[in-house]
Amino acid sequence: MKLHHWPRSSVIAAKRNGVLSRNSVNNSQDASQLKLCLEESVSKLLNRRWTLENPDTKVHQITVSMKETTSRSGIFGNVNFSIDAYPKLGDAMLDERGKDPLFYVVRDDLLHPFVNGNKARKLDVLLPIIEDCLGTDVVTCGGCQSAHTAAVAVSCAERGLRSHLLLRGPNGSVVWLNDIIDSFTDLPSGTNCMQTNANRSTEDGTRKVVIVKEGAGDAVALFGIIRQVKYLSQSHILGKKRPYNFVIDAGTGTTAVGFALGALILGLPWKVTSVMLADTLDGYKKQEKRLISDFKRYAASDLISNYELKNDLVQWVHRETPRKFGNVMEGEIKACQQVANQTGVPVDPIYTLAAWELAVRLSQQQSDKGAKVVMLHTGGTLGMFGLAQRYKSYFSTLKG
Repeated sequence: MKLHHWPRSSVIAAKRNGVLSRNSVNNSQDASQLKLCLEESVSKLLNRRWTLENPDTKVHQITVSMKETTSRSGIFGNVNFSIDAYPKLGDAMLDERGKDPLFYVVRDDLLHPFVNGNKARKLDVLLPIIEDCLGTDVVTCGGCQSAHTAAVAVSCAERGLRSHLLLRGPNGSVVWLNDIIDSFTDLPSGTNCMQTNANRSTEDGTRKVVIVKEGAGDAVALFGIIRQVKYLSQSHILGKKRPYNFVIDAGTGTTAVGFALGALILGLPWKVTSVMLADTLDGYKKQEKRLISDFKRYAASDLISNYELKNDLVQWVHRETPRKFGNVMEGEIKACQQVANQTGVPVDPIYTLAAWELAVRLSQQQSDKGAKVVMLHTGGTLGMFGLAQRYKSYFSTLKG
């Protein structure tokens, strides 16, 4: 089954009737036809074997309230947080009103003890493809205490693959994952994968080593993010009608681009605001352009080319207190402890605290009729173990 091209009969019909461009949807019949084309195309795109048995995740609600005090200390000052682990979702969210600002958190940090957040979503599609290509070894790189490399190591161990991790600070063939994918007429779906170790060797007994980019920043990883977007758009979760502003912290920027792309091709009124943490604005815009270009080659050239893509699919913003990547500013670990103590949500000062800070600020600025704020928790909580070694005084006694 050809899974990487959108069904040309549907695309041609949509072009003929002038409904493929959003600006040309002039009546309800055209809109319905476009919706059917979208649903059919995305369903075929996502019809493959995945690492995660299902894309389910939890959505929690965070209420932001003010302490009754004139003193102000710490990053969040006199702000208190509380959590609702069973909030009203779906259509019930439309009637949700409260005196205090609130935002939602997609708890992808709960997917797996070690392989969670956007790491799980990217590897969701990558590992079955590697297995389908009879890969035996996976090489990737990252910084010291990298959550990405840890996720690759654990995932490979669970699936019987050998992982090799190159942390910064000769037999067999070596290939890049992108080169494997480009060699196929159809993107491997993982449905034909031989899952036993014996079947992973080549005919002459050598091993096949596959290299995955740092942070799994390959365009094919966008498939896993789009799968998550489709799950969240179900009527009993976030639905397809209400506008949302998704806040995502950016390392490579792949997750933010994938989320915005998923919302675009599913016709959702969602926007993505991403906090730049590891690169410049120009760097992230180049990454966005590259990922979309590669995605067109792998999956959706016919459809995306007929949308009027804005220059910025993602709204890239600076962190409130910019710094060199990896630096932790005064008060940030205490802020992480405050969030954990008051809500039970673990955040780290390098990645997810940046998203939490922005979600708080946007929720306080949000009007009753404005887009609801949703923070996508990208995981990375394993990094707290490394921070505990660097900042022992903060972790020896967990005071709020």
